[in-house]
Amino acid sequence: MAQPLVKKDDDRDDEADYSPFLGIEKGAVLQEARVFNDPQLDPRRCSQVITKLLYLLNQGESFTKVEATEVFFAVTKLFQSRDIGLRRMVYMMIKELSPSADEVIIVTSSLMKDMTSKTDMYRANAIRVLCRITDGTLLTQIERYLKQAIVDKNPVVASAALVSGIHLLQTNPEIVKRWSNEVQEAVQSRAALVQFHALALLHQIRQNDRLAVNKLVTSLTRGSVRSPLAQCLLIRYTSQVIRESANNTQTGDRPFYDFLEGCLRHKAEMVIFEAARAITELNGVTSRELTPAITVLQLFLSSSKPVLRFAAVRTLNKVAMTHPMAVTNCNIDMESLISDQNRSIATLAITTLLKTGNESSVDRLMKQITNFMSDIADEFKIVVVEAIRSLCLKFPLKHRSLMNFLSNILREEGGFEYKKAIVDSIVILIRDIPEAKESGLLHLCEFIEDCEFTYLSTQILHFLGIEGPKTSDPSKYIRYIYNRVHLENATVRAGAVSTLAKFGAMVDSLKPRIFVLLRRCVFDNDDEVRDRATLYLNTLGGDGAVVETGEDVKDFLFGSLDIPLVNLENSLKNYEASEEPFDINSVPREVKTQPLAEKKAPGKKPTGLGAPPPGPPSTVDAYEKLLSSIPEFANFGKLFKSSAPVELTEAETEYAVNVVKHIFDGHVVFQYNCTNTIPEQLLENVIVVVDASEAEEFAEVASKPLRSLPYDSPGQTFVAFEKPEGVPAVGKFSNMLRFIVKEVDPSTGEAEDDGVEDEYQLEDLEVVAADYMLKVGVSNFRNAWESMGADFERVDEYGLGPRDSLAEAVNAVINLLGMQPCEGTEVVPNNSRSHTCLLSGVYIGNVKVLVRLQFGLDGPKDVAMKLAVRSEDEVVSDAIHEIVASG
Repeated sequence: MAQPLVKKDDDRDDEADYSPFLGIEKGAVLQEARVFNDPQLDPRRCSQVITKLLYLLNQGESFTKVEATEVFFAVTKLFQSRDIGLRRMVYMMIKELSPSADEVIIVTSSLMKDMTSKTDMYRANAIRVLCRITDGTLLTQIERYLKQAIVDKNPVVASAALVSGIHLLQTNPEIVKRWSNEVQEAVQSRAALVQFHALALLHQIRQNDRLAVNKLVTSLTRGSVRSPLAQCLLIRYTSQVIRESANNTQTGDRPFYDFLEGCLRHKAEMVIFEAARAITELNGVTSRELTPAITVLQLFLSSSKPVLRFAAVRTLNKVAMTHPMAVTNCNIDMESLISDQNRSIATLAITTLLKTGNESSVDRLMKQITNFMSDIADEFKIVVVEAIRSLCLKFPLKHRSLMNFLSNILREEGGFEYKKAIVDSIVILIRDIPEAKESGLLHLCEFIEDCEFTYLSTQILHFLGIEGPKTSDPSKYIRYIYNRVHLENATVRAGAVSTLAKFGAMVDSLKPRIFVLLRRCVFDNDDEVRDRATLYLNTLGGDGAVVETGEDVKDFLFGSLDIPLVNLENSLKNYEASEEPFDINSVPREVKTQPLAEKKAPGKKPTGLGAPPPGPPSTVDAYEKLLSSIPEFANFGKLFKSSAPVELTEAETEYAVNVVKHIFDGHVVFQYNCTNTIPEQLLENVIVVVDASEAEEFAEVASKPLRSLPYDSPGQTFVAFEKPEGVPAVGKFSNMLRFIVKEVDPSTGEAEDDGVEDEYQLEDLEVVAADYMLKVGVSNFRNAWESMGADFERVDEYGLGPRDSLAEAVNAVINLLGMQPCEGTEVVPNNSRSHTCLLSGVYIGNVKVLVRLQFGLDGPKDVAMKLAVRSEDEVVSDAIHEIVASG
């Protein structure tokens, strides 16, 4: 039962009301539902019970089939009541119960009677319910009524029919598409809501026909839309047409731009804003096109309505990312918003000002932000911190005041994510602005003196170990680091020991003092701390004397592990103890596991004893085990890389075939994964005949046919080629699937004895330069680049010709080289005219390669690129340039 509202004691402070549904139980409500069967119905009581049932349904309470059926039949009896309020509750209940097909028949006649009623409220709701619960067969019977309802004079009825059409389009599109004429007529309605719903439905009907959408937009942009909501929809559809036509038009004029600009003078604020936002989001928008939109958004900034101020400042915030100069005219208005009562508006105003402000306004903004930061939540503070970081990178000379601001807020109260954002910002500034290094490191040292987050303390200690020894006076950081050994938990103490060891390795003059501190750590009560201290004391050597640390020790302390930990763990598990020591070079370096190598026909999955055996294993380790178990390939040596499966057939064909390219030092093995999708056939002696006439450096040396390929049971056939050892040979291979086909008796499942030879043409396959490159990322590209050295660096410039965008050029080069993008540099900001992309990988022969790509637009569409390569072998550096030059 729903408990009545309880009067609270006068001395209680909280004024929260109790929910009228508090303590409601399904069993009790189902008992109450018997009131629906009373001869004399009480509409008010029945409405209350339906309300409770609806509440239970919407809270996720599940009704059994029997319970739902009983409630449904009881509710249908309420159609005899003439109470309008109760009738509306009945409609809602039927919609929520979603009766089954055999139960729908019970209410269909009542609903169809209501649909032709003289009461408009009955008609509108009956249409909504019928369309929600009906199937295709009943829909054809009531289609005539629905068409009439679409053009009904009553806007409530017309809107109900149109909204129902939008829902039905998902399940019965062929029926709804026949209503185009009526919907077209409804678009001209004088009722605002009808026009809005009609336009939405008409666009959905035509959305897959680009020409029809273009005609619709063209006809409506001439001024026949009165409804502000419909006008907003039209603006969105117009933006879509502009985007799609941008690729096809060669002229400088943008179609429909005049319509969008005209909407900026509309009397409805929502239309003005929608048009302004659409203009700012146009691809390649120019400053001239932006100006009118920025002007109206500037007016909204001084509006008395918070929602308009918020909408305007959020849009300007996005524009500032790509066109900061266009937004500078609004800076004075946005400065007044810093003190806005709505903290969301104030935060957006601050971050926009930080993006658009000039060097002279930085100090003034910092003063305003200092007063503002204490009033906002952590999520807003994080946005401000990220904006300050961008500003500091933009104006490096202001790093002192901005760094001081970050260090001040770092000492204030705040959650983990907020503190992490500040620490990350300081770290980035230290890396990118050399003058900020020493002050930034000291700020971080002061922070870990009173840091409550273990993760941040260990991260800062690790960073100190990398950057601290390179400063002018490394000894001043030792005190802060050693304090952690006494005052922190075991995790932080272990991190502090590693950091001390790095100082000892890099700064020979500090080694004696570091030895003293590490010897004290040997008596720590945590075994990890003791083990690390003992390891580093033995590794550093020299017994604490001032001697130069060996390069192998520095590499051990500072070198990054370029092998995925999961792969290392699996290799250690598979290692069998023997006289031969474990070789870390044998660990696969692929970042990801391979996807499933076979392709199955959809919807045809036998189960039980007749189910096919599992497909081929999918990881690099499993591929290697599979290939080494085949005698023909056992002597090919260590597998370097296995590609992702490449489809050689189209979807839904008789035979599904894809291929995995296995790259060895002197061989390439093609693994063809085949699936027979015809139940009445058995394929035997399946082999792929490969023509390598367009791959001159390859010679076929072995093949392994597939003896039998039953229906929907994936199998593999292999072809191996020899190639020059260590050379990234490329070529094109044509493929023909040959087999003996035998008919299968569907009743017995047995195949005939005699078969017929047949063949099936497959798509061509290419071995490209990217197949000889492993995607292996590095955690810190800058450090890896510097430690690689410039001995084998090769730099050259290339013209990439006309491209659709800078992003398209970046993706093309990444795919050509097959390397791993680092630090998110594969993402190109919108409307950017230059971009730097960082790539890393391992070339065949286990040679580490790092690439720095600098792109720039040379003219309106032409892209120029500067390519810098560093590797462990000059031959490999030259090879990367050859790949780009020939690609």
